[in-house]
Amino acid sequence: MRVDLFDFDLPPDRIALRPASPRDEARLMVVAPGAAIVDAHVRDLADLLQPGDALVFNDTRVIPAQLEGLRRRDGTSAGVSATLHRRVAPDRWLAFVRGAKKLQPGDRVQFGETPEACLLNALDATVVSKDDDGVVFAFDLSGAFLDEAIDRVGHIPLPPYIASKRPEDQRDRADYQTVYARDEGSVAAPTAGLHFTPGLMERLKARGIDLHFLTLHVGAGTFLPVKSDDTADHKMHPEFGLVTAEVADALNATRRRGGRVVAVGTTSLRLLESATGEDGVIRPFAAETAIFITPGYRFRAVDALMTNFHLPRSTLFMLVSAFAGLETMQAAYARAIATGYRFYSYGDGSLLFRKFAVSPAAVSPGEAR
Repeated sequence: MRVDLFDFDLPPDRIALRPASPRDEARLMVVAPGAAIVDAHVRDLADLLQPGDALVFNDTRVIPAQLEGLRRRDGTSAGVSATLHRRVAPDRWLAFVRGAKKLQPGDRVQFGETPEACLLNALDATVVSKDDDGVVFAFDLSGAFLDEAIDRVGHIPLPPYIASKRPEDQRDRADYQTVYARDEGSVAAPTAGLHFTPGLMERLKARGIDLHFLTLHVGAGTFLPVKSDDTADHKMHPEFGLVTAEVADALNATRRRGGRVVAVGTTSLRLLESATGEDGVIRPFAAETAIFITPGYRFRAVDALMTNFHLPRSTLFMLVSAFAGLETMQAAYARAIATGYRFYSYGDGSLLFRKFAVSPAAVSPGEAR
């Protein structure tokens, strides 16, 4: 499909630079086939779903994967800005690098503080290779020691549309992490999950809605624009995902008894669809996935999707257009812009029901608190 079909104009003032406080105060647009759009809030989610439904969360934890450093060679130095996006060995990461042309295999790079500062705040690495997928760094530390060093010297890799408007600060260490984050490995947050609070999760359980967790480590490729003119020419970067047998069995049981599988975020949806066969059975999964979902895709596992409002021409806007229909999403996004919804990582959310899925619980605009 032509990529320009997924373009739209977004006023800069619609881009959220900070999350709602409390988190579940964010607005939530409910979009279902054959029904009027409902304006609600995330705090209303328990009323918008039904007992027996299952919410599926991505419990990945964001690491401070943005590293600033200096390349040293023959008595000269040059600034290097690296965003780690995939671990390839206990001591090695593949990274997108601003200034990659300055690097050659064998170069030494010192991330963190300069040599004149405390050595505890420095992290050294050697350039192993570079290609279109990025630069591979071999760090002087490995395993848990490397993890601790990255946590010490790294920065939260805020999306470019936020980082271009303000610097990362200490608040982002908490704001850009879900309250249920557990398994470290992502360089970007599964942003739909940022709306959840412990109180909301308790209300969902009290309503009879099951909560399940899987893991997809989000890579920096999520920030990359689609540069090709046709979706067929776009390459997705692989990301590691894990669906346990326990979660797969529970979700299959949900569907057998007529409940709906509701993915919290596009990462959860992509992993569930990767783990599901043509027969509609969700199976245990522990592998990389580079699934690219565009209109025409036949969904196998997910009945509803909670997600934020995405970038124009992005793979994520293509995904939601495949899920709910391109014309439906174009209309929903136009309405969101006109009525003041906040966009992107720290913005508001939407609850989308795909065609042929069971309708959401009836909540009128007057009931949406």
